[in-house]
Amino acid sequence: MNTRKKKEIVRFASKETNLFADRVKAKVDEYFSNHKLSRYANTGMWIKTTCMILLYILPYLTMTLGYTADSVWLFPGMWAMMGLGVIGIGTSVMHDANHGTYSSRKNVNTAMSHILKMIGGYTVTWKIQHNLLHHTYTNLTGLDEDITPTTFLRFSPGTERKPYHKLQFIYAWGLYAMMTLFWMTGKDFRQLFRYERHQLLVKQKTTLPAAMTFLSLLKMFYFGYIIVLPLLFSGMSWWMVVLGFVVMHVIAGLSLACIFQLAHIMESSTFAEPVTDAMGKKQMENNWAVHQLLNTSNYCPKNKLLTWFIGGLNYQIEHHLFPNICHVHYSRLSPIISSTAREFGLPYHVQPNLFKALQSHTKMLWILGRK
Repeated sequence: MNTRKKKEIVRFASKETNLFADRVKAKVDEYFSNHKLSRYANTGMWIKTTCMILLYILPYLTMTLGYTADSVWLFPGMWAMMGLGVIGIGTSVMHDANHGTYSSRKNVNTAMSHILKMIGGYTVTWKIQHNLLHHTYTNLTGLDEDITPTTFLRFSPGTERKPYHKLQFIYAWGLYAMMTLFWMTGKDFRQLFRYERHQLLVKQKTTLPAAMTFLSLLKMFYFGYIIVLPLLFSGMSWWMVVLGFVVMHVIAGLSLACIFQLAHIMESSTFAEPVTDAMGKKQMENNWAVHQLLNTSNYCPKNKLLTWFIGGLNYQIEHHLFPNICHVHYSRLSPIISSTAREFGLPYHVQPNLFKALQSHTKMLWILGRK
């Protein structure tokens, strides 16, 4: 029996229902034209890319070559630094590369996107989940997989509520800490089978057997260099190596989960659902650009260090409206987009600091656990 089935298409209202999209695009185009700027990476972006890669590689080489063998504390410290490197590479390097914002040349972006493989990820599943599903159908139940990560977390009013969800505002942080560990082991494999059923692998020009073979080899390479080589050459006991590996992923998982969840699982998010028209087609009330404003939030706009380190992903509104623009420009685009939103009577959600953003996300977890 053929169980392959395309994901159901949901259509957004046309741009003519609200001219915000055309207006904000014209203003952003004018900004780049007037300042004679490229939309792609600048020198600062390439310098940061080097810094993030070194933040991951140098600690690894230090411990694998045995330079930390005499210190019980320095060894896990190197793993902790690698955790920061995973965050930096994930948010400031591979994220832009997979959106094609390093260069107008496709081969440059493709080459940079392979950095995801270095930290154990797979570009095929990433692009389907993030670029295709999340960016197109933000906060839409059944289409945006970011809001259905596990049955233990209820991120949308459109998913079934379980009794234990009442406590998710407490235990969610533990699951966040395990996020990249699950990603490195089971998530990519499960996604490949799911995407094959929904005929999404075709868009990535691959097949299930080819993708499974490549992914298996990729995971063998990853665990070979990240676990086996330190076991053989670091001079530390096996349990210290395993502990360090877990420390790295707890830091990376918790941080990356918070970076992304603070943008969409917030009190301000609308989680609008489509309606079925007379032709049986699912239709959204708002157009795509307005939908993004209603379901996305910025945070910490004045924190330049955080903005630099997490690849401008605290400016999620800018990123969702213009994913084809490098993140180094987001802070300058923010006033343009916020003022345009006000012109059209649309919200521009922003939390002033990290504490307020975490507080709003926690409260939303509490609300979704109860109704």
